[in-house]
Amino acid sequence: MSKQTIAGKRLFVLDTNVLMHDPTALFRFHEHDVFLPMAVLEELDNAKVGMTEVARNVRQTNRFLDELTSNATHSDIEAGLPLDTRSAALGNGQAARKLSIQTRILKADLPDGMPGSKKDLYSGRAELGDDFWSSHGDSMDSWQKEGRTFYRVKGPQVETWHPNQCLAIGGERPMEVVVRSREGDSAVLEVMVDFRKPSHSVWGINARNVDQNFALNLLMDPDIDFVSLVGQAGTGKTLLTLAAGLAQTLDDKRYSEIIMTRVTIPVGEAIGFLPGTEEEKMTPWMGALMDNLEVLTKTDQGGGDWGRAATNDLIHSRIRIRSLNFMRGRTFLNKYLILDEAQNLTSKQMKTLVTRAGPGTKVICLGNIAQIDTPYLTETSSGLTYVVDRFKDWEHSGHIILRQGERSRLADFASGNL
Repeated sequence: MSKQTIAGKRLFVLDTNVLMHDPTALFRFHEHDVFLPMAVLEELDNAKVGMTEVARNVRQTNRFLDELTSNATHSDIEAGLPLDTRSAALGNGQAARKLSIQTRILKADLPDGMPGSKKDLYSGRAELGDDFWSSHGDSMDSWQKEGRTFYRVKGPQVETWHPNQCLAIGGERPMEVVVRSREGDSAVLEVMVDFRKPSHSVWGINARNVDQNFALNLLMDPDIDFVSLVGQAGTGKTLLTLAAGLAQTLDDKRYSEIIMTRVTIPVGEAIGFLPGTEEEKMTPWMGALMDNLEVLTKTDQGGGDWGRAATNDLIHSRIRIRSLNFMRGRTFLNKYLILDEAQNLTSKQMKTLVTRAGPGTKVICLGNIAQIDTPYLTETSSGLTYVVDRFKDWEHSGHIILRQGERSRLADFASGNL
């Protein structure tokens, strides 16, 4: 939402998430005017189907708009629709003066840093064109340190980058790099490890696409304390995270153990109370963990059945399953903390969990904001969305949206069409 003041009068331009969160926001701006861009109307139309709270709010917003425009002419809409009657009916007191809706294309030259018509969540990555080196390589410096290659570049695109943002450079010299630091129009880039090569596997797992390669680089980086991975089911979020955790816990001894937790929200009817200890109560909610551990233990083919059994026992001895209900007041030292299904956390719950991290602890948030199970959260109010936005400019955090499913062709089709 943005506002413009003209001679003491304010014009509020509403973003889609405002009306998705509260349909009555149209009538809550008192004596000021409200403007709806066409892009907002298109997004509302695309989000009206479903049984989620967001879909219900969108349908209510559309009903308000239909009521306001039912008897209005094109000239009335351009001049602005009065909001006094509806606002008074809702008990909001002084109403917004009028509602204006975009009816024609507005031509304007946006600054280079503006995203234009893109309206999506921060993806953590960017595609650079074939002309990147020609437009940014005139004053480029390069060097190597501890076997890694670095570049210092300057140019107009640099100012839009974030720390630890992943960049895919095309052209004659294609490569994948990560933004290590940035000051103004100057940035230091580091060439990423290619985890798609068999020689660079992580606990027997290789990246299958560029997004997974980005994710493994962030997960394996000891200088990054917080990583968020967002993607639909089957994109490899949990498998990559566990593989990186096991490699750094058992092989590199960087962390003492892996701790995994998630919100316990059933998809169907609740099955009642569960017996046993905290870990035993959480085990039924950790099916994804067990499925992925089964895949990871099968990658150990050298020792036969006995070797796999020994590896399985070692892995389970270093993984702890914890409930969110007992997290307050705790401090985790040198742990690899995985917050699964993080889209179901509120912003306050997210703050409570992330602040449990002590020295040497790495926190990984996994989730899919299109699959929120709690009725009290939406894509815009989810703690996962909140933490991605707040952490994107911190030099010790990284974020990637995994877009390509790798589970099966059936799962890929179902995720995209159901």
